Amino acid sequence: MAALGALVKKAWSVRRALVLLGAPLALLPVLLSLPAKEGRCLYVILLMALYWCTEALPLAVTALLPIVLFPFLGILPSNKVCPQYFLDTNFLFLSGLIMASAIEEWNLHRRIALRVLMCVGVQPARLILGMMLTTSFLSMWLSNTASTAMMLPIANAILKSLFGEKDTSKDMSRENEETQAPLQQNKLYTVPTEMQFLASTEDKDLAEEKEITSDALSDLKKEEEYKTNIWKGFLISIPYAASIGGTATLTGTAPNLILLGQLKSYFPECDVVNFGSWFMFAFPLMLIFLLMGWLWISILYGGINLRGWRAKKSNLRVDAEARAREVIKEDYQKLGPTKFAEQAIFFFFCMFAVMLFSRDPKFIPGWASLFAPGFISDAVTGITIVIILFFFPSQKPSLRWWFDFKAPNTETQPLLTWRKAQETVPWNIILLLGGGFAMAKGCEESGLSVWIGGRLHPLEGVPPPVAVILITIVIALFTEFASNTATIIIFLPVLAELAIRLKVNPLYLMIPGTIGCSYAFMLPVSTPPNSIAFSSGHLMVKDMARTGLLMNLMGVLLLSLAMNTWAKSIFQLGTFPAWANIHAENATSLLPAVENVTLSALNKI
Repeated sequence: MAALGALVKKAWSVRRALVLLGAPLALLPVLLSLPAKEGRCLYVILLMALYWCTEALPLAVTALLPIVLFPFLGILPSNKVCPQYFLDTNFLFLSGLIMASAIEEWNLHRRIALRVLMCVGVQPARLILGMMLTTSFLSMWLSNTASTAMMLPIANAILKSLFGEKDTSKDMSRENEETQAPLQQNKLYTVPTEMQFLASTEDKDLAEEKEITSDALSDLKKEEEYKTNIWKGFLISIPYAASIGGTATLTGTAPNLILLGQLKSYFPECDVVNFGSWFMFAFPLMLIFLLMGWLWISILYGGINLRGWRAKKSNLRVDAEARAREVIKEDYQKLGPTKFAEQAIFFFFCMFAVMLFSRDPKFIPGWASLFAPGFISDAVTGITIVIILFFFPSQKPSLRWWFDFKAPNTETQPLLTWRKAQETVPWNIILLLGGGFAMAKGCEESGLSVWIGGRLHPLEGVPPPVAVILITIVIALFTEFASNTATIIIFLPVLAELAIRLKVNPLYLMIPGTIGCSYAFMLPVSTPPNSIAFSSGHLMVKDMARTGLLMNLMGVLLLSLAMNTWAKSIFQLGTFPAWANIHAENATSLLPAVENVTLSALNKI
């Protein structure tokens, strides 16, 4: 196995070297055959897309390439490229990451999770529902990866109390050993040691030889199969819920914010997408999808038995559920009474959500209308709240201290220190967002987006509802193999120009494309949450493929339903907006010149 791991490591290193050196050379025909500015921009985008899909360079490092290549190739000056990495959208995302760090610092997320599990009950189907509800709620504010990594140890403790230590088969152990090295080499997220609960040794007590009847043996086999299925259902429901929950808020996942940033770049007059309007659209969709996903997982893995739902539970299962209930209560009691810091974090978290939602909810005037128009954005709201976290005390202040001159002058720890924020905030995501915004700016300034629009005229006859379904399917399949963030950065400019060609509201195509990036359920490599669950060693690829196929299909259909019903009234999708019409007029005026320069060169490729 060590030799196999070394061989895989060498093969991966060779592949990275080939991609790093070969990709620029392989794409030279694009640069040489299209001498115009849009050709050079296309070269940079294809190079970045290739690096993102193969991860030949770290994603954040690839996102820095526009700072170097755009000025050298004469696409954009550096004073226009660099500001794209620090737009107000980036600071909105940063405020969400800092709030998540404060929540994790004081274990508020764990208290919420255990409290929800105490309320839903300990039957397997209810526990799966509780896990999915809690994970999706946390994923709305924390990163999908952090939510998954936090919930899996809780699932571990509950499953042990229900079924004891779960043995893995020899085949599974061998498969886990063989795939561990490739997983690490492909940058898949590994589970912390406390979550690798499935690679346990055999229970000696169960190995004692007993004489049992054939009926008892059959019942024991069914019980073991039931345990295995429930265990799989638990493991697979958590990453799926994290991916679904991240779509409910603008700050929940990076593709949502990339949509907001690219809207401001392509359509500066578009102001219909903000935290409040997005939440009104995406939160009902998330709830419906979560419920449908829970039903599917529970039916598939035995949490809900349609044929024997009236059958009386065995004493073994009753005892196991009682133990699980005690484990949840015990873990909750270990947290102790609610601390002042937890109460303060919860208060500021609620204020964070309410102020973002009520800034400009569209259906009524928001509190931002009290200030000069255009001065207050979601970024201002988020940063205002998180700044308070760095000086608000974590212990209840005493009024007596102010009047007692003999009291010790000890420094009070704030709710969040800057050192903690530095350690826990994934700063690479900020660079990744900036790279996407820089790419969008380059497409716009170079005329590449207009050139792409000119090549999309064969699709002008496609009905818009059909286009929504096709776009969601294509992007959901593409993101199974590539980063969600890289996928949406590549596709959004194309969708914007396609919408102009179809004469439909650009949001009608761009929103399904954005949410479709999060619907990656079929493969372990699709998302970091999938990788975390898979690397536990008990899930197989066929389990994720079988479950994820219907999840993807449900996601596509539910998203299409949402876009053609309540989304129309929220985002005014029934009309071609004036802010898109201005962009279309500009594109039309530029299109003839672009075609004259590039059409002959394109025929040479």
